[in-house]
Amino acid sequence: MTNRTRTDSLLLAGFCAFLFFYGLGQFGLIGADEPRYAQVAREMLERHDWVTPVLGGQPWLEKPPLYYWQAMLAYSVFGVSDWAARLPSAIDATFLVLAVYFFLRRFRPGFALDGALIGASCTGVIGYAHAASMDMALAAAFNAGMLAWWAWRETGERIFLAVFYGCMALGMLAKGPVAPFLAMLVIVCYAAAARELRLVMRTLWLPGILLFCVIALPWYLAVQARNPEFFRQFIVEHNLGRFSKNLYHHTEPFWYYLPVTALALLPWTVFGITALTQAARAWWASRKSNDAASASEYQLSVFASCWLVVPVIFFSISQSKLPGYILPAIPAGALLLTDYMRHHLEQNDIEPVATGLVILHALFAAAPIIPALLIAYLITQHRLPGGQPMIVALGIAFVLCAGIALTLVRKTGLRMLRFVTLIPVVLTVGAVLKVGSAALDQTLSARPVAKEITAVEMHPLPLAVFHIRRELEYGLTFYRNRLTLNYDWGVVPAQEHLLVAPENSQVEVARMVAGRRVSYLGHYAAQHVDYFWVAAAPLSP
Repeated sequence: MTNRTRTDSLLLAGFCAFLFFYGLGQFGLIGADEPRYAQVAREMLERHDWVTPVLGGQPWLEKPPLYYWQAMLAYSVFGVSDWAARLPSAIDATFLVLAVYFFLRRFRPGFALDGALIGASCTGVIGYAHAASMDMALAAAFNAGMLAWWAWRETGERIFLAVFYGCMALGMLAKGPVAPFLAMLVIVCYAAAARELRLVMRTLWLPGILLFCVIALPWYLAVQARNPEFFRQFIVEHNLGRFSKNLYHHTEPFWYYLPVTALALLPWTVFGITALTQAARAWWASRKSNDAASASEYQLSVFASCWLVVPVIFFSISQSKLPGYILPAIPAGALLLTDYMRHHLEQNDIEPVATGLVILHALFAAAPIIPALLIAYLITQHRLPGGQPMIVALGIAFVLCAGIALTLVRKTGLRMLRFVTLIPVVLTVGAVLKVGSAALDQTLSARPVAKEITAVEMHPLPLAVFHIRRELEYGLTFYRNRLTLNYDWGVVPAQEHLLVAPENSQVEVARMVAGRRVSYLGHYAAQHVDYFWVAAAPLSP
C-alpha cells in the first residue's frame, strides 16, 4: 500500500466513522417511518420470515425488503436497539462514498479523495446515514450502478455493465421499480445530450438483464405467492398511486425539490450550481461548434448533470413528495463538483475563481453552524433566540466564513476547497449531536415516553393511544415491542390497559371509557401528553 493510499484510507475511515456512525443512538428514533421500519425488521426476525414484511402481526407490504434484511442482520449481531436499526444506513452511506472514491481513482486520478469526501459531507448523505429508512440503501445502490454504467461506457468492459445491472437489482429490492426506471431516464437523457442514442440499445444487454432478474425477482415472486394482495398494494398503490395521486397527503409545490436539493448539497451548493452551469455551457458550446475534443472533455460532467437534474424533474412531477426521494441524485453533485475542480486545477488557462463566488460559498458553508449551535431552541421553542446565544453563534459563523473566504481567494485557493469546507461540516455535525441530541430525544422521540410509562406500570399492560400523533404511536410500538391500540380507530381494549393522550384530556378520556375507572399516572411535558391507567370493562350480567 502506497503512502497516498494509506493516507486516503485513514481519512476516509475517520470521516465516515464520525459523519455516519458517531451518535447513531444518541437520540431515539424520530418520525413515523424510523420506528415503523425498525419494528417491521424486528417482527420479521422474531418470526424467522425473510419474505413477508410484518407490522403488528399483519403483512405490511408498502416497501421491499433490503433495509429489513440489513436491520435483521444488525439485530442478530448487536441485539435490537435504535442504533442497530440505523446501522444499515450508515454502512450504505460508507459504501456510497467508497464507490465514488474507487471510481474517481480509476477515471479521475488525483481527485478521488476530494470527490469521496465531498460526497460524504453533503447534508443529505449525513442526515440519511443516521436514519432507519430505505432511502440510503437505494441511494447507495443507484450511485454504484450509475458509476459502473459510466465505467462501462468509457472502457467497454462488460464487467462494469454487469455491476450496473446487479446494483439496479439491489435498488429494486431497496425501494422498488423506481431504481431501474430512474436509471433508464438518466441514460436516455445523457445519450440524447451526447448524441449517442446507440448507447441506450447497447445498454440493453441480455446477460445483464438475466442477472437483474436472478437477483431481484425471487423475492417479488415469493412475496406475491404468499400475499396475493402484494401487487395491488405495492405496485398500484405505493408506486403508481404515490406518483400520480396525493394518496398519503405528501403534497408540495412543483418547485419543492429545488430548495430541497440545494439544502441536501450543503455545504457544496454554490460550487455545485456553478459546476452545473459550466457543464451546461460547455455542452452547448460543443454542440454549436461541433468540437469533438471539447465535447469529450466534459462528457463526465454532462452525465453527472443529467444524473442530478433528471431525478429533480421526475420527482417534481410526482404528486407525492418527500425529501428522501431526491437522495439518489446527490452523489452526482459531488461528481460534478469534482470534475469542475479538475478542470480548474489542471488547465492553466482558466481564470481564478471569482471572489464573489468564493464569498458566497463561504457564507453557505459557514451558515449551518448557527442553527446547529441553537438547535435546542429551535426544537423546544420553535424560534431562534436573541442575546448571548445568538451572538456566540454568529461570531463562530463569521470566523468560519472569513477563514474559508481568505483561504480560497488566493489564485491556488481552490486546491484548499475540500479542506476548509470540511471544517464547518465537522463542527456542525458535532454541535448537532452534542447540543441537540437531548432536545431531539425528549421532544421528537417516543423513547423517553416509553421509559416513563414502563417505570410506572406495575406489570406489563397493553397500551393504547388517543388523539396522539402517529410518530409517537409507532415509536411506542417499537420501544415497548407491543402492538399499540388506537382509540381513534374505535379500538378501545376491554381489558385493563395504559393510555397515552394529550395533556388535560382526562374528561374526554373518561367519556370514552364511561363506567370504567381511570387513574392519572403522569405527564410528559416535553411532548404535551398524559398517561393513564384504565380498568378492565365490567363483565356483562
